[in-house]
Amino acid sequence: MAPRAGRSRSPTGQGGYKEPVQGDINRHTGTPYSKKFFQILGCRRKLPCWDMRSKVVEMVSANLSSVLIGETGSGKTTQVPQFLLDGGFAKKGAIAITQPRRVAAMSVAARVAQEMDVELGQEVGYLIRFEDVTSENTVLKYMTDGMLLRECMTDPLMSKYSAIVLDEAHERTLATDILFGLLKEVLQKRPDLRCLVMSATLEAEKFQEYWSGAPLLRVPGRMYPVETFFSLAPEKDYVQAAVSVCGLIHAREPPGDILLFLTGEEEIERACAEIADQASDDSLLVLPLYSSLPMAQQRKVFPPAPEGTRKVIIATNIAETSLTIDGVVYVVDPGLFKQMLYNPRTHVESLLVSPISKASAMQRAGRAGRTRPGKCFRLYTLETFDKELPESTYPEIIRSNLSSVVLQLKKLGVEDIVHFDFMEPPSPESMMRALEMLHFLGAIDDESDLTEIGAHMADFPVDPHLSRTIVAAAHRGCIEEVLTIVAMLSVPPPFFRPRWGPKKADRAHKAFAMGPGDHLSLLSVYSQFSQAENKAQFCQDNFFHERSLKQAESISRQLRGIVRNRGLAKTKNAPEENLIAAVRKSFIEGFFMQTAHIDSSGKNYITVRDLQMVSVHPASFLQHKPEWVLYHETVVTDRCYMRNVTAIPPEMLIEVAPQFYHPKTCKLSEQAKKSLERALPRSKRKASG
Repeated sequence: MAPRAGRSRSPTGQGGYKEPVQGDINRHTGTPYSKKFFQILGCRRKLPCWDMRSKVVEMVSANLSSVLIGETGSGKTTQVPQFLLDGGFAKKGAIAITQPRRVAAMSVAARVAQEMDVELGQEVGYLIRFEDVTSENTVLKYMTDGMLLRECMTDPLMSKYSAIVLDEAHERTLATDILFGLLKEVLQKRPDLRCLVMSATLEAEKFQEYWSGAPLLRVPGRMYPVETFFSLAPEKDYVQAAVSVCGLIHAREPPGDILLFLTGEEEIERACAEIADQASDDSLLVLPLYSSLPMAQQRKVFPPAPEGTRKVIIATNIAETSLTIDGVVYVVDPGLFKQMLYNPRTHVESLLVSPISKASAMQRAGRAGRTRPGKCFRLYTLETFDKELPESTYPEIIRSNLSSVVLQLKKLGVEDIVHFDFMEPPSPESMMRALEMLHFLGAIDDESDLTEIGAHMADFPVDPHLSRTIVAAAHRGCIEEVLTIVAMLSVPPPFFRPRWGPKKADRAHKAFAMGPGDHLSLLSVYSQFSQAENKAQFCQDNFFHERSLKQAESISRQLRGIVRNRGLAKTKNAPEENLIAAVRKSFIEGFFMQTAHIDSSGKNYITVRDLQMVSVHPASFLQHKPEWVLYHETVVTDRCYMRNVTAIPPEMLIEVAPQFYHPKTCKLSEQAKKSLERALPRSKRKASG
């Protein structure tokens, strides 16, 4: 395609923007601008990208697609959409700005609403999975890339928008990569639409090449020199090493905030506690930052620390490019992050701690040079940096399970998925495995066309295994229970185990255990939470994260709405005595490929799909060792664990999925076959009864 549509004039020309002065009326609200607006405007003028306003508007006006490279802290995420708005782009539709992370979409939208002196959710809003804070008046819509992809299902031409800004494109998330391909097609059909790709790193050539030579604008960051130090030898316990380095910085270095990167919530909370314990006075303010943290707590990292106090922010890689925190002078970087890796041969998806890329290491170091010259302490050797760190992060599309992607593309009407215009095509094996899995689930037929079941599944913003379970539950009369369990599986685990009383918390949690295992125990937790008069007190007494349970409440409400819209809630409810069986059977329909049977020693389990040796996760509610179990996911730490596990009678497997579990035709191990043969008479009795 030719992204340039010849030079067309800017919607209002650069002369269309007039900087507000005291006493002016805000055209969005019809009221005078507040005093705070002009204070913030003063800060905006100092941002590196402020002077590029006319160039940005001219470039986007004159080209269907364009690329903007702006270092972190240049102001591109908050300012460029406002430049386009002031340049007249919202006259024929809203401006969508995609973010790879929910936290960024929410916090940036809140900041831009402040800058424009409007209420969040009115002219500026955000849309993330299961949370829509927008209105009919919204002209700047910050959203996760996954949500724009979902909107494409009902509006393939993206007709609501006049411009689409794909921000943080260097993160190369699955959804962003697919949006690239879809937008290239949409731009051919909609010459009035504009697409701007924004990235913080210098992979500009790759983006330009993909967008057929789109023009490029570079915005400098506000950077001071950063001195970098490497470890002399590899660190065994990087969390402990990081805590020590933070202590040394506080003791020996002049004032300035510290930003420490760690890989996840558990590590961050441990480091927060240890650093806080080291401080003998109030001279340190230790603040965590990760995506499942309540929004109010996340916002605490932004304001300056009180006089005489040093802030220590301990964050995941969310603080690498998505969010800018002023005042940071020292960065401590262990060089690791968590990434999901999918092995199409073994079907195992693992959340693994992996080395960051050189590009990420440079981004992290750059965080120290925002306000004045800074220092970056890398807890790995120079040799590791040179020889072991990849140049850039691997795109998510080449390390992910593609079942969800293929289902979405099918729903979007993309027939030839293999030849879809991916910026970086996934391996043929990953694609074949995804098609095979969707075929097993009944989402596509032998011709790889979407079935009625598949069309239902694609409407739910959850994994295909879960959406298949929901469709099954609708026919088995246990939709309410299954929606609740799916909602609980879609939020961070609600179980709180404080460092000061893990055993007390475990005892409290055990009271909610249901015999068959974790799925029904989650249902038990949610049911009692929703019936509690004082929900906050209930969570405090029983060691639950109230935020997770409130999120689950919101998600189950939304899923219920989709069920209603698709006309799936017509079957009468299963009788009480059969309810647990109906729930388990529904989960078998979605997860029949994710079962395991006990091995001959009676200690471990063997998965049926790839004969992996696995164990039940220590946090499971399952108290006994049943012959067969169904699991929601596997996680690899020191060994491979099944998480969220439920006991399944083998005769139920034969009844629900005979094509895989009937002992006469199944292709399972000898031990699994023998177990199913023993269960066959019971399954026949149930069928005839």
